[in-house]
Amino acid sequence: MILKAIINEQVYEMQVPEDLLSQAAGFFDQMDRDMDQGWQMSREWVDRPSREQRCQIVADKLLTAMEKENDRLGRLMAGYLLSRLPGLESVEIDTSGEIQNTRFTRSEPVPQPAPAPVAPVAPAATPQGLDKRAALEQAGSDVTKVFKVGHAWRFSVFDHAAGQWRDTATVADKEEAERLRQEALRRRFEELTGTAHPEG
Repeated sequence: MILKAIINEQVYEMQVPEDLLSQAAGFFDQMDRDMDQGWQMSREWVDRPSREQRCQIVADKLLTAMEKENDRLGRLMAGYLLSRLPGLESVEIDTSGEIQNTRFTRSEPVPQPAPAPVAPVAPAATPQGLDKRAALEQAGSDVTKVFKVGHAWRFSVFDHAAGQWRDTATVADKEEAERLRQEALRRRFEELTGTAHPEG
């Protein structure tokens, strides 16, 4: 797998063996547990970094590894990014000290037909019966913030049945993407609390 790292308009191609992602899965999980405790992102302390923020943090570690010519650590950091952002093609790493300005470019997935309303996700696929507070936290973990893809916007929703993230279709307007995300949060909250109304 190849990840393009863009640093000060210079493009570096990083070769990441596919088996590295599975071999280093435990290491990547430990990185996530470390970031679960919160992280200093430039001047801002972030209590619960989102998936994109975690990748911005790791991209900063990738930059440090490249500056120190630590190929092994660089491949591990690139592997983390590829494992957490499916379809990732390139990362433009901020070098001014503002981690939040790091940007990711992901490939457009092959368009999938909309699922038929007669085939909803099986109720057992998503945890249910949570209290409102736990459901609110879980919904926040299951639905990412909106992120930019080229000139468009989208977000991702975790599919418990498949055990993987699903990217939504891209929309041109950030506000529309935010509105759709709020709807997705509401639907997931209702699923988690068991208050979702079944389709006719």
